[in-house]
Amino acid sequence: MFTLSGVLSYISGRGRILRSGYLGAHNMSSHPSPGELAQMVKAVIPPLSYSRHKGQAGRVGVVGGCREYTGAPYYAAISSLRVGGDLATVFCTQAAATAIKSYNPELIVLPCLDEGNAVSSVTAVLPRLHSLVIGPGLGRDAAVLTTTTRVIEAAKGRNMPMVIDADGLFLVTDNPSVINNYTKAILTPNKVEFGRLYEKVCGGKPNPKNPVVSLKQLCQQLGNVTIVQKGEMDVISDGKNVLVCDLEGSPRRCGGQGDLLAGSMGVFNYWAHQAVEADNPNQSLKIYGPTICAAYAACALTRQCNRLAFSQHGRSTITTDMIGQIHTAFEALFQ
Repeated sequence: MFTLSGVLSYISGRGRILRSGYLGAHNMSSHPSPGELAQMVKAVIPPLSYSRHKGQAGRVGVVGGCREYTGAPYYAAISSLRVGGDLATVFCTQAAATAIKSYNPELIVLPCLDEGNAVSSVTAVLPRLHSLVIGPGLGRDAAVLTTTTRVIEAAKGRNMPMVIDADGLFLVTDNPSVINNYTKAILTPNKVEFGRLYEKVCGGKPNPKNPVVSLKQLCQQLGNVTIVQKGEMDVISDGKNVLVCDLEGSPRRCGGQGDLLAGSMGVFNYWAHQAVEADNPNQSLKIYGPTICAAYAACALTRQCNRLAFSQHGRSTITTDMIGQIHTAFEALFQ
């Protein structure tokens, strides 16, 4: 896990990282301020307009959901909608579908991951989607993981932004080549997941005294794929630039927070890539690029949701409470 003391002991005197919640690129004088980073995120958020039609603000697909885990894909999908995406489609196994459908009628639920023609069923829908979130509640079934690998390959062929979390990271750790050099992907490992992936890709264990070096090394070995290492601080890198989000959250660590992060990141990843393709003039966006922008936005939002929910519910806080705070958190940070 990244700890404040561990990161600061590495960055002290190196002139590449700015405290106050953010680590950056270049030199200390060129680091964006927290306000400038907020402006970076605002620059990629599509405006609300009567002239826009359903779907333009983002159609996100969530690949995950099995008999044991039905909450995770729901949390990811509903978070993508609450952030401002227009449509959310969940690709799950047949045993998970009824439960996920019952949680909220806003979601499109396709129980196809364990069908014989699963790959064709999912890939037929990809042209209607803007980004993917892969892994929440996916499980470890070998056939489903094989299907998911082929879905990732198909999504790469369509140049789709994607976020890979939870059991999706298990898949990537087993076969890193599936994501190697795909710079529209964001991986979101926790401490344990990061250690496993680092050992698989780099050999040995990450250096706790030089955590940023280990993070950048892993990103580089994967071909400059963006990684968010979650922890006391969320440290984000693409192997070149580094940002840290240490906005106040809470000491409560209920299950499902990572799904909120992944789902919201799926929307931001689409928005940020759209902004870059439209040649958005924001300078911080030009420096950091769309994946780091999206990752930072989702990390900041999740922490703000956590803080707001904890202020009301304390030890009883659950992820449903956090999702209920998405609007308030979004307005406070980015509007």
